[in-house]
Amino acid sequence: MLSFMDQLNPEQRLAVEATEGPLLILAGAGSGKTRVITYRIAYLIQNVGVAPESILAVAFTNKAADQMRERVRALLGGTIASALPHISTFHSFCVRVLRSDIHRIGYIRNFSIYDEDDQERLIRASMSELGLTGQILTPRAAASRISHAKSRMLEPAELYRIAPDASTEKLASIYERYEKKLRAANALDFDDLLLKTVDLFEASPDLCELYNRHFRYVMVDEYQDTNHVQYQLIHHLTRLHQNICVVGDEDQSIYRWRGADIENILNFEKDFPRARIIRLEQNYRSTQLILDAASAVVCHNRARIGKELWSDRKTGRLLEVFEACNAEEEAGFVADQATDALASDPGGAVGILYRTNAQSRLFEEALQRMGAAYEVVGGFRFYERAEIKDALAYARLSVNPRDSAALLRIINSPPRGIGPTTVSALQAVALKDNLTLWEALESILTAKSLPGRALKALGGFETVMRCLMEDQASMTLGEFFRSIFDRTEYLKILKAENLPESQGRIENLQELANAAREAEERGETLAGFLDHAALVSDTDEYSERARVTLMTLHTAKGLEFSTVILAGMEEGLFPHKLSLSEPAAIEEERRLCYVGMTRAKNRLILTWASRRRAYGEDYLRSTRPSRFLSEIPPHLREEKPSLKPRIEWGNALNSLDRIESFIKNRRTSSQGLEFSSGARVSHRWRRGTQVRHPTYGLGTVLDCEGDGENSKLTVSFPGFGTKKLVERYASLKRC
Repeated sequence: MLSFMDQLNPEQRLAVEATEGPLLILAGAGSGKTRVITYRIAYLIQNVGVAPESILAVAFTNKAADQMRERVRALLGGTIASALPHISTFHSFCVRVLRSDIHRIGYIRNFSIYDEDDQERLIRASMSELGLTGQILTPRAAASRISHAKSRMLEPAELYRIAPDASTEKLASIYERYEKKLRAANALDFDDLLLKTVDLFEASPDLCELYNRHFRYVMVDEYQDTNHVQYQLIHHLTRLHQNICVVGDEDQSIYRWRGADIENILNFEKDFPRARIIRLEQNYRSTQLILDAASAVVCHNRARIGKELWSDRKTGRLLEVFEACNAEEEAGFVADQATDALASDPGGAVGILYRTNAQSRLFEEALQRMGAAYEVVGGFRFYERAEIKDALAYARLSVNPRDSAALLRIINSPPRGIGPTTVSALQAVALKDNLTLWEALESILTAKSLPGRALKALGGFETVMRCLMEDQASMTLGEFFRSIFDRTEYLKILKAENLPESQGRIENLQELANAAREAEERGETLAGFLDHAALVSDTDEYSERARVTLMTLHTAKGLEFSTVILAGMEEGLFPHKLSLSEPAAIEEERRLCYVGMTRAKNRLILTWASRRRAYGEDYLRSTRPSRFLSEIPPHLREEKPSLKPRIEWGNALNSLDRIESFIKNRRTSSQGLEFSSGARVSHRWRRGTQVRHPTYGLGTVLDCEGDGENSKLTVSFPGFGTKKLVERYASLKRC
């Protein structure tokens, strides 16, 4: 028996040794699925005697394919005299097939592969030829919808036939013209790489049979993420032998919005009647308590096969649930917990996970106030995102019209018909007459020295900016940023795109309005807010060794952390508001929650804010806790203490009796958290003393331990939560 087989548990070993016929390996979170795939490949080669070139394994990312390839190479060592098995992504495999035989369906082998930019340019040209430029669809939105149609294998004529509205009919026309242009250019987009391979196999049964005989064993990673085209491709490749092994977890199917079809894994037994299912249920990552909680949530879904995850780690901490009074207190709590977790576990790592990219802003700011290093994964830092930079550039130019860098960024963002030729003319006038770009723009409009179309576009931009210059002088910060979005029609254009990524950009802009409103509450001017934003986006102190990682839940799939903080657990945020009306979408949100929970190895913290600002409004809206919180059994969780149930921040400073009551309650709370009663109390810092901190602003002393410069103060700061400070370093002033 192979020595490496001794490293497998009984179920993993069964999966590795089940080499013939259709096999579904239902691999729960943290159950070692990559190990099983790579060991199965090695077992086929070394123990069964299968030629390496007879094995095909496909994954979704180059990183996953590279990892599988290196593990197989390490397992087999020098036993392979010939090439390794074919391990690649779906798209790479299809390119290989098409480069060899695409001439069978009328293309030339040296076809071009168009990326997203190429695709949008071709769609823009198609829309222009059809007279559809500037109507409901943008080229980017049309590209996304065409991609979705291709993932369902819908031709333009079929899309037109089933079109429910005029917008879809127009899309079908654009789609048809786009396809003609692709064909004329002998080009394929990324969706075509899959589609044309399926077309090729259907048009050439002999070729399909050849590939069936060549690849006698086919393995697919992350099968729950396959779409309809990939499903068809897999069936074509295994039609003769049906030696198909798929590895996946229906409870981690979270890419429906990309076209993934969970029915592919749910119906595997129906598609392959001789199929065998082996469940990998031993988890090597999390405590049993975390697994029980995650399973209790996901079991509310109907669309699942089911499994019972278990771990040798039977003991562990209860899940911690924290209700913050607002988003700022939530961020402060999260930052505190992250730094505390690292202090108590020097070798650990913390993952702060959230549903939308827009949520990162407050967590970044809270971590920066504490001087904590962190890394943002799966997206730009909040203030580095394009739409945020655009909005800030409008604000900068309204304050300082000489800011030519800001003007260049936004002169055609969002698009208003000011092209490179006009911009070049503007720069030439500025250089010739020694003017700023804004002065050059005014000069051109006065002299009418450009064609009428260019003058009209420049005049529209000037009008927008003059209105914003007036607005910033008369409006509050929150109102001003809403005015930027309204006057530029930035939000209107994003809403018209109707894309998942557009929704994220909308939420980012709305979060910027929230940030502006909060800055106003701190007494900042627009200039101060812009300075703050510039400093937050400074990456000079960015550390790649940061042990605190911020990312969306979608990005966290496949990762693990010693401590996980799931933030924003509120109805409308998570589950997301766009999913609330559709049961299938709610189930996907629940699977996303399951994915987030099972990233945790030792500790899992879930937070929500009972009030949250929406789109820079003057007030905080009440929220409801996520349904996913109520699905966690009470015996698996504990409530973290919060000031919110006992203190309303607006009255806190004048409610010393309520503060005393809070302290008394906290001493005797079931969580066992209490303040020191034996320490000497400083006469300078009595409970209820109002103080001001240079960063956190106005606060109230809740407790004091010791005396003199080394006394330790517990201070409540509205919007920032409770902080523990040492007097000599705190720079506190009495109010």
